[in-house]
Amino acid sequence: MTKTHIKSPEEFDFIVKSGEGYTVEFKENINSDLAKEMVAFANASGGRIFIGVNDKKEISGITVTNSLISQIQDVASNCDPSVTIDFEQYDKILIIHVKEGVNKPYRCNKGFYIRNGANSQKMTTSEITAFIQTEGKVRFDEVLRDDIDVNKVFDPKLLNRYLQLSQITKTLDDYSTLENLGVLSFKNKKPVLNNAGLLFFSNTVSPHLFFATITCALYKGNQKVTVLDRKDFSADIISNIEDTMIFLKKHLNLRYEIKTLQRKEILEIPEVALREAVINAACHRDYYEKGANIMVEIFDDRVQITNPGGLPKGLTKEKFGTLSVSRNPILSSLFHRANYIEKMGTGIYRIREALKEAGNPEPEFDCDQFFTLIFKREMEEATGKTTVKTTVKTTVETTVETTVKTGDMIVEKIKENPSLSLAEIAEMINKSLRAVERASLKLVKEGKIKHVGPKKGGHWEVTNGD
Repeated sequence: MTKTHIKSPEEFDFIVKSGEGYTVEFKENINSDLAKEMVAFANASGGRIFIGVNDKKEISGITVTNSLISQIQDVASNCDPSVTIDFEQYDKILIIHVKEGVNKPYRCNKGFYIRNGANSQKMTTSEITAFIQTEGKVRFDEVLRDDIDVNKVFDPKLLNRYLQLSQITKTLDDYSTLENLGVLSFKNKKPVLNNAGLLFFSNTVSPHLFFATITCALYKGNQKVTVLDRKDFSADIISNIEDTMIFLKKHLNLRYEIKTLQRKEILEIPEVALREAVINAACHRDYYEKGANIMVEIFDDRVQITNPGGLPKGLTKEKFGTLSVSRNPILSSLFHRANYIEKMGTGIYRIREALKEAGNPEPEFDCDQFFTLIFKREMEEATGKTTVKTTVKTTVETTVETTVKTGDMIVEKIKENPSLSLAEIAEMINKSLRAVERASLKLVKEGKIKHVGPKKGGHWEVTNGD
């Protein structure tokens, strides 16, 4: 046994509560999948396999014996080439440290596997070929930014928001938490963020990654001639996604369904489909391509979302939507933990299912130099139907936007960070302070939110009162 790498019970508790990720796998006991997990980590950036913890984060423990250690070593030796491992025991948990391989690709008796987000995915023949061709190219999200002073760019509020989204209780200091999330390393005792950490937890992303911007535009007609509205979002990656969703919901049509006493807002393109598409663009774009931003464009006949880089090498058009080859595995893992994505490779499926359920047309894809996803919009004929739609949009959407839509955005921001001031919320949702004050007062009167504590230093609570 080597000396334990886990420094405290708090750190162990954090790892377990954080769940499986790009460098962490849980297994209740030794089974036939162990070799698969070993070669997957060896083909990626290495990782830890916790034996005695199940997928539900429940600790069952395991009896560690010399025979068990010998059995695991045999599994590693029987991989081709042999996988380098080390052991650590923490209480009743056995931790297998798998080193990143130096002779990639590695295979087991079930085939070639690679770590993709929180999953170990079997590689196809074309993926193996592409893997061999591109091996040696450093993944963008793993690149350490020792040119940036962590103390100047790291924002604890963004980390706390992320932990809330991930439903992870904070038990460690900030830097130890970032280290266990896989976004910070120590070089000569100096903390250094990687690009994934910069995208998620920096308050100054733009100067260092100026191309990590989402540009949203609303056009008149079906061509890029007349721009009616444009926004460039260049904050942290989660804020960019949420601000993009606000832009989309602001400019797309709404209809209302009234069942019993509840009124339901329904976006013309299902929100879940739009969100999946935006997250997919932010997660899987080629960040080495510095000449283009992610583009989210609204035309009269379509919504078009484009991100730099086509399909990752190894993923064919035929397999698109059924397999996931992650260009940025740490980003994928972080989104997965924050519940922004579910299983790897299911995003396109969920988009198609959401559109089908809503009765919308199938999406269109262009996967060459750029990856473009197109949502069709229903074109209204110049009849009374148009008049009705215009009337509804003008009298209902515009009028209600200040109350219902602004109110919804306020509630969402409070859920993300209860300590926000109204001025901060106003800036985040791109509304005037007066409008936010008016909408928040209405929410308070309706019993949906309340402010606890002094005006300065207090916090908001969502009460869901009706």
